[in-house]
Amino acid sequence: MTVKRKNAENEKTKKESINWENVNISPEIINLVPYEAAKKYRFVPLEKDGQTLRVGVVEMDDIEVQNALQFLAEKNQISVEMIKVSESEFKSALSAYTSPTFTISKALETISRAETSEEKGKTGEESESEEADKIIREAPVAKIVEVILRNAIEGAASDIHVEPLEDLVRVRYRQDGVLHNSLMLPKKIGPAIVSRVKILSNLKIDERRKPQDGRFRIIEKGKQIDFRVSSLPVSMGEKVVMRVLDKEQGLIGLEDLGIQGRNLEIIKKSIFEPFGMILVTGPTGSGKSTTLYSILQILNKEGVNIVTLEDPVEYAIEGVNQSQVKPEIGYTFANGLRSILRQDPDVIMVGEIRDKETAELGVHAALTGHVVLTTLHTNDSIGAIPRLVDMGVEPFLVASSVRVVVAQRLVRRICKHCKEEDKMPESAKKDIEKALSLISDEHKKQLELPSEIKMYKGKGCPQCGGSGMKGRVALFEVFYMDERVANLLSEKIDEDDLRKAAAEQGMVLMKQDGVVKVIKGITTLSEVERVTEEGYLEIE
Repeated sequence: MTVKRKNAENEKTKKESINWENVNISPEIINLVPYEAAKKYRFVPLEKDGQTLRVGVVEMDDIEVQNALQFLAEKNQISVEMIKVSESEFKSALSAYTSPTFTISKALETISRAETSEEKGKTGEESESEEADKIIREAPVAKIVEVILRNAIEGAASDIHVEPLEDLVRVRYRQDGVLHNSLMLPKKIGPAIVSRVKILSNLKIDERRKPQDGRFRIIEKGKQIDFRVSSLPVSMGEKVVMRVLDKEQGLIGLEDLGIQGRNLEIIKKSIFEPFGMILVTGPTGSGKSTTLYSILQILNKEGVNIVTLEDPVEYAIEGVNQSQVKPEIGYTFANGLRSILRQDPDVIMVGEIRDKETAELGVHAALTGHVVLTTLHTNDSIGAIPRLVDMGVEPFLVASSVRVVVAQRLVRRICKHCKEEDKMPESAKKDIEKALSLISDEHKKQLELPSEIKMYKGKGCPQCGGSGMKGRVALFEVFYMDERVANLLSEKIDEDDLRKAAAEQGMVLMKQDGVVKVIKGITTLSEVERVTEEGYLEIE
């Protein structure tokens, strides 16, 4: 068996046929070359043609590399053909060794072999059976869970769903707000995966009748990544959802969130007022907590005492006193807020206003010299005012305490690697022009709008997995309590009057903010229409 170089012309042709962005190497080929050897000598198997194995090599003249390949050829009774590859090409190919599908298939093979060994050893010594059971329950399953977690981190997923089906276990990832199928695993290893996650999260393994919540942390490439875990009994077994909490991605600035122009000015001005309430509204999963964390980072100075009440604490911020509520022992938002007021706070963050008591305490805190940051579940910014009144807060107290209400939704960003101009239908052009006409000239200058109205799309590339979209940005609507709005609240609450007052103060509606992001090439019109209300541009 021999080791030889591939001639330069054929070598170039072969290299050009390989997709170095996403190298695909079959498990059969990978089995011929141990991962440790490939990493040490910097060569990787690329393809097998009959009895010839083509190997990408970084240092073709290295004697140790040639000896290792000669040993490989003789051991497997094959010929080895060397192809010169660059350092970056080698790294791309080496990543195939740790691809989720391959790693999991190897782990499943190990489980299968261990089970076969256990069956054969039932009449033998008990120690063999115990060893097989240990292999099944620990090493392969731990590897599968490790791959599931790493795949989520590398794919920038926000959530991991492990769901038992009738015959299989399905693993799905939520990326940019959309759930994607990723892996289908044998039904029999589902309980083992759930148990492994429970062990990591310090949950009760034998409790499968009721939901449990936990948390664990791993270090990936020098970064601390937290996972918030929730288990739930379902008809086919037990489902686990893990929220991926990457501090570097979660703690970002207001501008990076997508707040711009007038909205940015109002928020920055309001948070530096000596007291008052700042409300962030929107449905679950709209990025409210991320916005609050961004504001906290701005306010987090040495001379400021910040105390938070959260359910749960998502990101740890150094210098901020963060407390997690525990309703099961009577530590609720309302009870916690009473205690916080005795902690001499300057800034208070309450995760959510859920009831009358919390609302009244929050308003009281905002009126007695504290900046209060909190969230509400309403469809838009103006809807937060009647919502507080419905909860039992007097309108004049709302007028005195609330500084600003921020409503938001998340949309997907166009992938910057494959962004291109899109054809604009006439109807879309009219919608965009109508939305822009409702924005004041002063605010248009602040937004630095492009001179020509264009739409963009992502055509799809390896960076975005062919979807044309990568990452998310928020659409915002900021309503602030000016003198006219405060006067309206001293009379009968009328939402239509509040909307007229908002239009007069120059409020940019969420859909208008979305349209601005469309013509700036940040997102698409279909994304904006997906998360905003139909006809929401209309203000009579």
